[in-house]
Amino acid sequence: MDARVSELFGSGNGHSSGSGGVSSGKPANGYGVAPKKSSAKNKKAKARLSRNFKPSNNTPYLPPEAEEGNIEYKLKLVNPTQYRFEHLATQMKWRLQEGRGEAVYQIGVEDNGMLVGLSEEEMRASLKTLHRLAEKVGADITILREREVDYDSDVPRKIAEVLIRKVPDDQQFLDLRVAVLGNVDSGKSTLLGVLTQGELDNGRGRARLNLFRHLHEIQTGRTSSISFEILGFNSKGEVVNYSESRTAEEICESASKMITFIDLAGHHKYLKTTIFGLTSYCPDFAMLVVSANTGIAGTTREHLGLAMALKVPIFIVISKVDLCTRATVERTVRQLERVLKQPGCNKVPMVVSSTDDAVTAAQQFAQSPRYETHKCSFPFNNMQLSLHSFYNKYCKQKLESNHFYFVLKLSLSITPIFTLSSVSGESLDLLKVFFNIIPPLSNSKEQEELMQQLTEFQVDEIYTVPEVGTVVGGTLYSGICREGDHLVVGPTDSGQFHQLTVGSIQRNRSACRVLRAGQAATLALGNFDRSLLRKGMVMVSPEMDPTICWMFEAEIVLLFHAKTFHKGFQVTVHIGNVRQTATVEAVYGKEELRTGEKAVVLFKFIKHPEYLKVGAKILFREGVTKGIGHVTKLLPIVEYQPS
Repeated sequence: MDARVSELFGSGNGHSSGSGGVSSGKPANGYGVAPKKSSAKNKKAKARLSRNFKPSNNTPYLPPEAEEGNIEYKLKLVNPTQYRFEHLATQMKWRLQEGRGEAVYQIGVEDNGMLVGLSEEEMRASLKTLHRLAEKVGADITILREREVDYDSDVPRKIAEVLIRKVPDDQQFLDLRVAVLGNVDSGKSTLLGVLTQGELDNGRGRARLNLFRHLHEIQTGRTSSISFEILGFNSKGEVVNYSESRTAEEICESASKMITFIDLAGHHKYLKTTIFGLTSYCPDFAMLVVSANTGIAGTTREHLGLAMALKVPIFIVISKVDLCTRATVERTVRQLERVLKQPGCNKVPMVVSSTDDAVTAAQQFAQSPRYETHKCSFPFNNMQLSLHSFYNKYCKQKLESNHFYFVLKLSLSITPIFTLSSVSGESLDLLKVFFNIIPPLSNSKEQEELMQQLTEFQVDEIYTVPEVGTVVGGTLYSGICREGDHLVVGPTDSGQFHQLTVGSIQRNRSACRVLRAGQAATLALGNFDRSLLRKGMVMVSPEMDPTICWMFEAEIVLLFHAKTFHKGFQVTVHIGNVRQTATVEAVYGKEELRTGEKAVVLFKFIKHPEYLKVGAKILFREGVTKGIGHVTKLLPIVEYQPS
């Protein structure tokens, strides 16, 4: 976590920031490197600073403002002219579009990231202007936090962080998917029941009963299938769940941000179901639930490894703290911190103990590796030589007068850790604050690029609904899908595709006319023969020429194998929504593979051909054998015919 952000907005742990500011780098949300401002703008900023405030050596900084992304810095917004007001409203619309309906304004901050602060009167006037701007664009604002900036000044100066939220005109709500992982009996389903139902558990699992889909799940208390639950937030950041709304449709109507929880199985017996949920449903984040009284046990490490192998950002919830002493909880936290800091993880654990921590964690969480320029003030002497090898490996340096500058890649990412109880309700509010503020991973530009491609819908679930007919559930990978669209579905065992028509669409159990790339939904197909469908199929636009293959090459890393991995070995392959047994036809360049080794391998499906893409992530398993990699080459069905 950025030390400057931690000191200003964190829990006040007393650490002091460094003496030098940051001259370049990514903003806190990781949306891109900030371009340089014009020289005229910089001169005006310096002139304002010289009149109002004298920076000292301890002046704290945030990363410079980025032109792209949903974070905006404003020094002050006091009595703007009508022309300026219109310009600010247009700017707010742009930031909301970049954040897909969410924007964060830092008030009292210069464009270069300097935390100047405002007086009480200026802050009040600036927030009033911000309210007017939000009303004009049809948004709501929520003050996340205010802090005094500690300068050598008699007049107290404050900065404020404000969340602005508006449902975009072209979509129903902002939807984020969270996969719930963890060992059996760690309290996953109970936690989701408490969050979505709005009532605490009685200590015997009452809250989880509505989540179970099968009788044996209720009898054993163990999840064996994939279930979905929703938690909504309105434009003011208030929780919308079943405690106030009777149906999912009511929640969708009143929510501007929706968290869809994918409740996965914890028992090792259902590992294939858990892997399918992670690979097929494309979760934005993963929540690893760990029981405070048992710590890291059972499938906890395996689930953590799966999420990291698939590059799904993960945060941790330690449940059942009401059953343990404080010492036991702290021991579990230390155990998790040791695992997260290991070379394979390279995570920075952050224990969330206050609302400020939750806000900081949500903004710093899952940001991509960023670069920061640091300035070391010392005469050029032997220290420069000792840094030479360090620079060659990690940095780009620039020598300037008596200073040494270096650009350091910060590849470590924050892993928030929450300690809570589903029975007493301890720290549940912090988790809700985190869900309310956490931003989407993709920006509006990436979303638009996906929407401009041809339609591709991945089939994950198949149902037969009375008076409706055949229904398929899954995720729209690219393009746009509307009611009445004509698509083709396949491949069949012979590699063929069948024509069909989309009847109606539902998202989160409520009707939806248009489905956009990245959204999960169920599609009604009318009288289409269910026997022609299976999990792993795709529904694509008739204009698309899908690549169907029996055989494909993949570059893999063998994570674990008891003996040797060689030609003829059979594994269960997971590639997106595809799950099928495949045979190793060849290991290029080697006779066999051992644990930790890398190679290009030729796989062949044994049951039916599949639709794949080059670059897709592959995860395979067989007993204790596990490996990961990516598809490098496809052998289309026209080039190879199975014997």
